[in-house]
Amino acid sequence: MQKSPNIFSRIWAAFIFLTRLPFWRLYQPPKEAYESVTEHWPLVGWLTSAIMAATLYFIAPYNILIAVVAAITIRILVTGALHEDGLADFFDGFGGGHTREKILSIMKDSHIGTFGVLGLVIYILTLGCCLYSMAQVGRGLAAMTIIMADPFSKMLAAQTVMAMPYARKEEESKAKNIYRRAKFPQYILMIIEGLVPLGLFIWLTGPEPESILLLVAIPAVLCALLNLFIYKKIKGYTGDCNGAIFLLTELSIYITATFLL
Repeated sequence: MQKSPNIFSRIWAAFIFLTRLPFWRLYQPPKEAYESVTEHWPLVGWLTSAIMAATLYFIAPYNILIAVVAAITIRILVTGALHEDGLADFFDGFGGGHTREKILSIMKDSHIGTFGVLGLVIYILTLGCCLYSMAQVGRGLAAMTIIMADPFSKMLAAQTVMAMPYARKEEESKAKNIYRRAKFPQYILMIIEGLVPLGLFIWLTGPEPESILLLVAIPAVLCALLNLFIYKKIKGYTGDCNGAIFLLTELSIYITATFLL
């Protein structure tokens, strides 16, 4: 029986797989460790959100608009537009496909279509507007919201792997890797990784209980609805679906925070 990779290897594999930072130069985990990257996706969010939040926080005093553009750009560079690529494929597949086979075929196509372009444009514009509005109220509050929203949304998106099967065969996967469902201890750790930044946000900003409820419930409900929609259409998830769910649930947090402000 093959020994399961240790937690260090699994975490390191998550940082290699989900960012474009050269972690692989320091250590290359075994191939089996990459099956567990979604378990530590929220932990990777600690890094990507910190970089994005710091960019916004330190540039905002000079020009808020440039700070917002720089913050969005830096995260795209750090992640290699991995999630944005998934969002574009998601819109193309579910917007242009009417059958399970057609949806999966479109999502696997490397070319971007009309639905994908429009989806990305609307997403980036909405994200930018929300960050700009929050930064006008306070750059510290905007930065803390980013640090909270990124890992929490990744924790929600990772539930898709736990809730449904992979929609393709392993050899058909674009990443050539199928995520495995987390065992109970790893699942609890994933939840903790997603909730710790939320707790930090509540402690430092002190929002009203109603605000906390909305900031948690709205993305959670949206994630559940997206999962139901995806399962109905293709009877399983793909990596593109994971990326799309993450970005859309995160965006729902920013929209909610903007209205609460």
